[in-house]
Formats: sequence, C-alpha cells, structure tokens
Amino acid sequence: MDFSAASPGPVDESVLYDQDKHVSAAVWEGQERGALRCHEHTSKLDRWMLTEKQIELVKKAGFGYLRLIPAISLDNPLISALVERWRRETNTFHLTVGEMTVTLEDVAYLLGLPIDGEPVIGVTYTACDALCVKYLGRVPDSGYASGGMVKLSWLKETFSHCPENASIEDAEFHTRAYLLYLVGSTIFSTTTGNKVPVMYLPLFENFDGAGKYAWGAAALSFLYRALGNASLRSQSTISGCLTLLQCWSYYHLNIGRPKLHHDPIHECFPFVLRWKGKHSGPTSNRDVAFYRKALDSLQPSDVDWCPYINISHTVIPEFILNQLILGRSKTMLICFDKAERHLPDRCLRQFGMHQTIPEEVQRWERKTRGVDGGVDLSGKMESELNEWSYRRFHIVEAEEDLDESEYKHWYLKVTRKFVGRPVPFSSEFQRMNAALRDISHLADTISTHGMDDLQVQSVARIRYIAHECLRDHARSSTVVIADPQNDVGKRIRGKERVRRREMGKRRRKDEPEQYYAVNMNVHSQLYDDDHAHLYHVDGDVDNHQDLPILANAGDNGELSPMARAVDGGQLCDVTDNVDCDITGGVDELPSDHVAEEADSKISCRSDEKLPPGSHGTFDVAPQSTLNNSEDVALQNDYNVLA
Repeated sequence: MDFSAASPGPVDESVLYDQDKHVSAAVWEGQERGALRCHEHTSKLDRWMLTEKQIELVKKAGFGYLRLIPAISLDNPLISALVERWRRETNTFHLTVGEMTVTLEDVAYLLGLPIDGEPVIGVTYTACDALCVKYLGRVPDSGYASGGMVKLSWLKETFSHCPENASIEDAEFHTRAYLLYLVGSTIFSTTTGNKVPVMYLPLFENFDGAGKYAWGAAALSFLYRALGNASLRSQSTISGCLTLLQCWSYYHLNIGRPKLHHDPIHECFPFVLRWKGKHSGPTSNRDVAFYRKALDSLQPSDVDWCPYINISHTVIPEFILNQLILGRSKTMLICFDKAERHLPDRCLRQFGMHQTIPEEVQRWERKTRGVDGGVDLSGKMESELNEWSYRRFHIVEAEEDLDESEYKHWYLKVTRKFVGRPVPFSSEFQRMNAALRDISHLADTISTHGMDDLQVQSVARIRYIAHECLRDHARSSTVVIADPQNDVGKRIRGKERVRRREMGKRRRKDEPEQYYAVNMNVHSQLYDDDHAHLYHVDGDVDNHQDLPILANAGDNGELSPMARAVDGGQLCDVTDNVDCDITGGVDELPSDHVAEEADSKISCRSDEKLPPGSHGTFDVAPQSTLNNSEDVALQNDYNVLA
C-alpha cells in the first residue's frame, strides 16, 4: 500500500476543525477505548399496564407510536463504530461514500413522532417535590430523587398499574408518570442510566397541548448532542434514542444488519417495528474493530440512500405524511438547552437528489442549562428559536443534471478517510526507519566533487537532519526482544493478556535464564540520554535479523541491571538480578553515524555459571544489515511499543 494513500485526513481542516479532540485521533494513535456503554431502557416498557383511557391520553400527547417501540437488543460495538464516524462540526457521519445523517424524515418514519410544531423548551428545575405533587400527586422518597431528577424505578413501581375505576385526576397522574418514564427511557435517555429530569412534566399538563410539540425534532436534537459528546476521545458512554440510531443504520447500511425471520412485505408503522421479534443477530466476534474496518472499506453498493421509497405509504398516518417536507429543512433543532443544527444539504442523496458542495457550517454555541432552578431557557435561546420559527423557508431543493465529481473531489480533502490504521504500527515504524537509513546512506556516500559551497552545505544539512531524525526516532520508540521459542508480536486482549502476563511472571521467577530483554527507552530514568547509542542485535527471532536497541555506554558500556521483558506484546518488569557487561572490542559509535555502524550482534551467555560479583558477557560479531526500505517493510511482525 502506498504510505501516502494511508493518510487519514483531513487535508483541508476548514470543516473538521476539532479533529484533535475526536476519538478517531486517539484510535489512530493506538488508544482504544473499546465499546461504549449504551444507556437506553426499553426492556421494561411492556410492564406498564395502560387502561384504554390512558392509551387515549398518550395518543393525544403525540406518543401513540413511540409507545410501540420494541425492546431491541443494542449492538454496542456497531453503535461505537458509528460514533467514531460522527462529526459534531457538521452533525453528520463522515463515511467513505460521503456524508450521511439521521434526518427528521428518518425520525418520522422510524418512530412516528411529530417533527413539526412548537419547540420542546421550558423551565429548568433543581428540586422535584413541588412538580411531582402538582403533576403526579405524590412526592418520591429522598432516595428516589436528586438534582431535579427522579428515578425511573420509582415511576414504574408507583404508577405502572392504574386502577380501572381510577378517577380522571388519578388516571392523568398515572399517564404523566408513564410519559415521563417513556421519554426518559427512550428519546431523552441520559447517561445517568436510571433517572429522568422532571422538567418535562409541565409539558404534559394538558395532553392536547402536549400533542402540539415537535417531539421528533427534540428527540433528534437530543441524539445529535449525545453523538457529539460520545465522539470526543475522553468519553466512554452514550445516551439518547439508540434504537433509532441502530435501526437507521440497519435501513441505510449493509453492515451488521440482521437477517429477518419474518416477511418484511407486511410492513407496519412505525418502521422501527421491522426489526422487532427474533432474527439472526450479529455474532459474538463482531467487536468495534470489526465494524470500524467495515466502515473504513464501505462501498457505494453497501449504502441504501432512500430505504423507504419502496415501502407502502398507505400505512403511514396522514399527519406524518404532511410533515415529511420538513425532513429537508435546514434549521435548528431544540430540546430545552440542546440546540443542534439539522443540515440536510450535506446529505442530499438521502432525499434522492444529487449532492452538491454544501455551504459552510455556521458555528454555534452549544449552550447548557444552568444549575439554578426556575430558569426559563426561552430567554437564553432567542436566536435558536427564531431559526426554528423560519424552518419552512429553508427547505433544500434539488439541482437537475448535476455532476457530483466536483463534490467528491472536495469531500476527499475535507473528510477523515480512515479511522483504523490501514498499515500496522510496526510496519509504519520500520518503513520510516528504513527510509531514514536510506536517506542517511545516500547523504553519506554522495560525492561532493565538483559541487559549489552552497551545494556542499545542502548535502551536509541533509546528512545532519537524517542522522538527527534517526536518533529522535530511536529515542521515541521501544523495540524489544522476546524468547525465540515464543511468538514475537502476538497481540492479546482482555483477560487473556492478564493471564499470560501472570504466567510470564511465574516463569521468569522459576526459569530466569529463559527470558531476556533490553529496554531502549532513552527517556527512562535507567538510561542517560547523552550516552545512548544504537546497536543491532542478531537474534534468531522468527528470522528477523535487525532489531535496533539502545545501550548505555556511559559506564564502560555496562548495561543497566534493570530490564524489561515482553509477554504477549506487553512490557512488564524483570526483577532478575542479572548484570551484563558489553565486551569484545565494541567501540563507542560517533553520534552522527548511528545508522551506518549498526552491523554488530550481541549474544548473552546467560547459561554459564558466574563467580560472585562478576558479570555476564556479550560477544560482538558482524552481521548483514537491511538494504532498503522494502526489506524492512517485509519485517512487520515485531511489536513496536511507541
């Protein structure tokens, strides 16, 4: 693979200006965070026994279809891999085929929530008692409420069974509790895991009035904010309506999509119900790396831009059909303090249009609600509310007979092409090291005969830079030698890694002569940076002949008695009391010829019995070196721990 082709991007950072904060930057640096913890609580929704009167009130409030949402098993690795492609700068997934996102149209189709209406916003609260008494008729015990939030378990235990002969007031109390539980476990699920803010309760005071809110837009705003937060390298959890996200992926991307055991021809609304019931789910070996690789190599044939086009619209409610035009509205989505931009112009192919180069995204301040109670957020978000009020005047339109080549050329410059590394760390290290050696060799052997002073100075400068880079490269890297009988560079994760590490410690204690290693991290306190030099060890380690190591030549070439050993690709301390001197006529190498003099081998005779106070010795003999970068590139089985 051409190394330049493996550059992840972006080349032009005008769009993805927060790349250094993004999780993809950490992954590229080898910092894996694993699968995210996904917070959603749909599994217990079916335990609520609603009366006919309650169901009628739920429908009036606009949640008649959301209450049918199935308890779908979340694929945490799939969601985590999608998050790695999410960009909060554009509120879109940056995929190899272009940008995609969950749109208002998707919310309407998949959840059946209204995407038009009044913005979901109101007053914040830091205490629960007054609101719970007014809208639920009871006050939760002190252990069930804190910071303006109540536990979902209290709502279910207290209100999940409404008596058939309940008064109208009691039925409304029970229904509001259900609605609070419903939104708190689905579209407004928080990272607290089991709590929901009581600030939504006043919106359910009048059920007919509740039905006039744009709950679908609020759900999408909440999900956008959750995706943006989870895409930061410091995060490990995600909330929001993850059933919506996962089913969106199933419809649009042929990655991790389960095989249905039922006939999909008989569709029912909302479309998330397509994935209800038994089906063949992902196998256990599909981790984040599996999905990341699939997304990194995503092909146009794996994408369904318009998955709903062949579904019969006769099952779709009229109020949803009338609102679908807003799926193409370039506007601000609002859910209390969470205001997020909806940018359909960046994913026009999801509406059956040709994609053009989108307009520059206007940066906006992501506001958060204050810690003070009784704050009406409407006064803090005037510009966002104004943008939502003009949503119907910003519907993106199609351009006919458009050539998308210009867009594709632009997109490749501004996007992040890869999340996972196409080239392993070890291979990249060796390629770079080999290239530096090639440059230094050419600079050292080139004839300056006939050159003028400026040209001679240029050659000298190249030689100096090459050797300095070689030294810096060696100082910032660690290469280790493992037992020849063990697999070098074997990657181990999780419990297997810990198990092997413990086994290694026991073996080193019982059989110290079976293990040897050299730590070449010159930044360690064990070595003196000013006396670090590069040697090469010839070891019969999977036939790899050139392993650069750093030895401390500060004390007559004596190596530090401390060393590091490798067990499963991980460094662990060696406490063996084995001291070794370097003997045999190894001269101290000039610092500006680090790469040229790497032609000796060192072997340790650790099996000989040594008198007290003496040291083991190293024999030095010449060996062949690698000729060029291609030779080094073939030797990519080492674990290079940078």
